[in-house]
This record gives sequence, C-alpha cells and structure tokens, in this order.
Amino acid sequence: MIRRLAPLLLLLAFCHREPSPAAARHPLPHAGEGSSWEQPPSHGRYAGSEACKECHRKNYDHWTHDWHSRALSKAEPPFVAGKFANAHFKGDSSEAWMSHRGDGYVMRTRNREGQLLDYNVEWLIGGKRMQDAVTLFDDGRWQVLPVYYHVTGRGDWVDYNEAKQGRVGPDHPHFWTNFKRTANKECLECHATGVDVRYDRATHTWSTSFTDAGVACEACHGPGARHAETKAKSDIFRPSKSDMSVCGRCHGPHEPLFPLLVSDEQFHPGEKYDDRYQALVITDGTERSGEFFADGRPSSSSFEYQAVVQSRCYRVGKATCLSCHTAPHQDHAANEVALDRGCGDCHKGPDHSHHKKQTADSRQQTAGAPAVRRPLSVVRSPTCVDCHMPKLVSGVLDKFPDHTLDIPNPRNTIAHDVPNACTNCHANKPPVEMQKAIETWWPDAASRQARRSRLADAVDEKTRNDSLAPLTAVVQDTSEAPTLRGACAVLLAQRFPGDASRVLVPLLHDSDQLVRAKFVEAFGYARSRDAAEPIASLINDPAIQVRQMAALVLASFGDQRGFDALEKLPRALFRPHIMLAIRAANSGDFDRATRELDIAIGEVPYAVDALVLRGDIAARRGDFAQAKSWFDEALRFNPSHRGALARLAALPTGNR
Repeated sequence: MIRRLAPLLLLLAFCHREPSPAAARHPLPHAGEGSSWEQPPSHGRYAGSEACKECHRKNYDHWTHDWHSRALSKAEPPFVAGKFANAHFKGDSSEAWMSHRGDGYVMRTRNREGQLLDYNVEWLIGGKRMQDAVTLFDDGRWQVLPVYYHVTGRGDWVDYNEAKQGRVGPDHPHFWTNFKRTANKECLECHATGVDVRYDRATHTWSTSFTDAGVACEACHGPGARHAETKAKSDIFRPSKSDMSVCGRCHGPHEPLFPLLVSDEQFHPGEKYDDRYQALVITDGTERSGEFFADGRPSSSSFEYQAVVQSRCYRVGKATCLSCHTAPHQDHAANEVALDRGCGDCHKGPDHSHHKKQTADSRQQTAGAPAVRRPLSVVRSPTCVDCHMPKLVSGVLDKFPDHTLDIPNPRNTIAHDVPNACTNCHANKPPVEMQKAIETWWPDAASRQARRSRLADAVDEKTRNDSLAPLTAVVQDTSEAPTLRGACAVLLAQRFPGDASRVLVPLLHDSDQLVRAKFVEAFGYARSRDAAEPIASLINDPAIQVRQMAALVLASFGDQRGFDALEKLPRALFRPHIMLAIRAANSGDFDRATRELDIAIGEVPYAVDALVLRGDIAARRGDFAQAKSWFDEALRFNPSHRGALARLAALPTGNR
C-alpha cells in the first residue's frame, strides 16, 4: 500500500558532521610510507603526507605537532589520553568499564540487546578537549563507544551524548550501536584524508580506507600525487587567505549536495563551498535546529563557519579563518591563534573598551571587605575577544568563543533571552544596567545593535506572530549574510505562507546561489503555486543546487516542467530519483518507481524511507518475501523506524 507522500517531506536529510580536535602531541604513522612512484600518477590521486615530507620537512614537522594531525589516531600509547586503568563510569544512559588488555584498550558496556560485552578500542577521535573511543564491528562499521574522555575537564569519563541529548536508550538514534554513531558515515570525512567508504548491500558490510589518519596535507591542498611526481606548483592547490571553503567544510555542519558514497563527486580543495554544500543554519527542513540562539548566532561549537560568515568582519572586512589562525603547518601558539591577532589589521583606533587595565595588585581588597573571585577576563587587561568573541558557545562540557565577532547586545538578553558578552563577565549585573552602560560609553551603540536585534525579532519563536516585518527586512537586505537571508526566507514561508510570493518573487534572481536556492525552497514550504513561473525561470540556473531545488519544488506542485528538469540533473544526485519514484509509484508505474529507487539506494544505501518505499512496492506486487528483505534492510540503519516495523507486522503470517 503506497501513500501519496508529500514529496518535500521525503527529501531526506543527510548527516551533519561535527569535527573534533585530536590526540596527544606525537607524530602519527602515515599511510604513504613505502609508496612507489614508478608510473606518473594521474590528477586526483592522493600521495599521503609522507610523500610531502621529502620536500616540505619543516612544514611536515610543524603539522605533526598540530591538533589537525591527530583528528584520528590509532589506539596506541602515544595518542591515548584516557585513563584505562580499571576506570568506571555510570550514567543514566550508559555504564562502562575501561581497562587494559595486553597492549590494547578495552571498554566493557552494554549493546542494544542489553548484553554486557567487551569491545576493543581500535581508533581514537580527538584528544584536545574530548577523546572518543572507536571500536570496529564485524560488518565493517566503526562505532563510537558510549563513554568519552573529557581531557579539559577533571580527567573524567563522561557520556557526552547524554549530556547533549538527555537520556539515550536503545531506541534513540544516538544510542552507541545505532547508525547515527557509525563513524564511517558520520565522522571520517572530516577526521581523515582521502577517505573512501563503501557499502556492499549483498553482504551488508562496510569497507573503509583512507590515505592519512587525521587532517593531513591533502585535506587542504587536494590530492597531491601528480605534484609529488612533477614538483610543479600548478599541480597542487594552495589555499588563499580569502577562501573559507577548505576550513568551512569541516568546521560547520552541512548538507552535502552529493551523497557521501559518491566518491567522484566529493569536495576537493579549490572548489567553492556552495557548489558542494549547504550549511545548516537555524532551520533543518521543517524543524528548527537546536544549535542556534534566538538571534541566529550558533549556540553550539563546531559551527564556526556559520558564525564567521555572519560577521561584519567577513562580510565587509573580508576576514577569514587565516586572518586570525595559522595554518596547521606553521608556527603557532595554543589553538593556532595569538590573542587579538588580526584585529589590529583593520581596527587602528585607540583602545575603546572603557575597561580599566587591571593587574593582580589592583585587586587588593579594602580592609575588612569580603574577597571577591573575579573572572580572568576582568583580572587581566581586557582584549578584543573578551567583548567580541565571548565564551558563550556550548561544547556541552566546555565553553567556546563566539565566532560571529559581533558587539555586545544586552537588549537581546532582555527581549529574547540571548546571552551577551557583558553579563558573561559581570554575572551579578542585570542586562538593563549593562545596556545603559553601553549607551553611555558608545552613544551610537543602538544603531550598531540594530542588525542583531532585527535578527532576533525575526528568528525567535517567541515573537513569531509579529515576525513578518523583521523577516521581510532580513530577506530584502542584500548586505545581510546569505545564510541568514536564506534561513529567514524559509521561516517566512513556514509562518506566513500567504506572503511568501509577494516578498520573495521580486528577489528570486539574487546574485548569490545559496539565496536563490533557499528562496525557491521556501516556495515549496509555502505551497506557492502562483510562483511557478518565476521558479521555472531557474531550472537552467548555472548552480546545480538551484536547478535541483527549482525542479523539486515545481515537481511537488505537479508541474511537468519540474519533472522534465529532474530528468536532466546529474544522475549522482539522490533527491531527484526519490521524487521521480514517488510520482511513478503514485501513478501505478511500479517498474519505473523501482528503477528510480534502485538508483537512489545505490547512491545512499542508508536512506531508510527509500528502503521502506521499495518494500511497499514489493508488497503491492505480492512479493512479500522481497518486501520483508527491504523492511529488514531499513531496520539495519534505524532499528526503531516505525514505518518499517509497522509494515513488517502487517505482512501475511509466514512472511514476517
């Protein structure tokens, strides 16, 4: 039995990856050792970092002592941060016993079925702040074990997932044995270099290989085998300080345009970020992301890309990651950054903080007065980052600097409960008092705060009923960050569908491809059929993401131009095949639906809804054994999927 699915709801979301730092400060072994160059390699092949060392020894040595090189490490003594000597952790979601076994490391914990088993720790993710232990399952999955080591805490073992998600039981997507915790799919793209992940549906097994463990030379410079042979500068990519794509692809969760397993269509350094990814900002389909403050700033760590591209420093001053940070192969201080490096390049004026420079001596208490413990940022001389990059962003167990590089705005604390830099230090002061001080010191503060106040009025769910005007103002403002304009267009369409065409149609041919794509997506949520003609004008847009979205939205309206456009899109795209399969299935053309679904599942074998729809078609044809195999396959990736479980239960007796 096949439902007439609302097509846009079946445009499956892809993984959002969180990059982690890496392990103890020792060089890693690398996969390139012993490589032979008897034949000149072609473009697009990886050489491995060992091949780079021959000519770039100093850079190589610096890199081996940078955290990027230890984003992924073998579970060996130089890299293990956690204390495995008979350690124990017990939380509401998990319990684990850590121990040594011979030369290796073991974590004993319960699996989905409740069995208490020993799991060998084979690999480690991170090690700078947190270190995750990874075990390998017999089917080739790399599973992140439930308990992490909190390096920057008190040296404790913690259940990071529980701290972030609340109680995580076996039916929760993030339970450690479930697919959301499979590192091959969720983590390795950003924790290793030259990754090749494959899934064999016939044997239900995964295979994983990579050139280097960790973020190595070719993660930023692109495949370098040809360069290693020719030594020509033209055969290697050299990132510029103006480019955010290389850093942004891992320092910010995103939806990839092409699926992870389509290896020929993965991002290579030198390509534009928007040609391969769409950053997750505020909305995630029909859901609100919980990773953003009510004013649109990221509230969680690992969203640095989303934060920086919102900043005036980036939009006007053209500042990027390398304006403040060093490259992994350069000399650097802690965190690859020096205090206030980069600020003085643009901001030449005198100190304007209005905060007294203080020393430990200046904190002596008045006789008889109680001692007051003050934050470090008040004790030492204040810096740019104290006010403009306050540590407000949550890493669940640590706090991180806010990379939106904005000015303090206690107004948004008062109206929208958004934290601000002032009360981050002056915790005993009410935000009203802090705002008054700001306006006294900087008379033009209100005009500088207006932008972020407008964003809060637009984004905050508490003010959604009054948000049409600020949402409209944001999407119409061509100086605003494209990511925020796109997110606000989606919110406008979802909250005020009747106004979507009036506001968005005149803006549809914006110069930014992300804006065009998100505006078209917004029409899909608003069901704005009256915008079909303007949308159709974009089905030949230069940007693939715009062409795809225009075709999908038109097809969701039942417009034949949309279906025709879907046929012309690159075969490796996943969503068009799902849309075409739904149309074919709803019209009774099960052969066509099967062909389209098989293509989609070939590209994204873990697309559970596509697997369930494939089983629906088999059941409709009376092939209940095949239907069961498809539903079982769906449950491999999501054991709690209600649709698959219900369909299995509904199969005739003997086929369940």
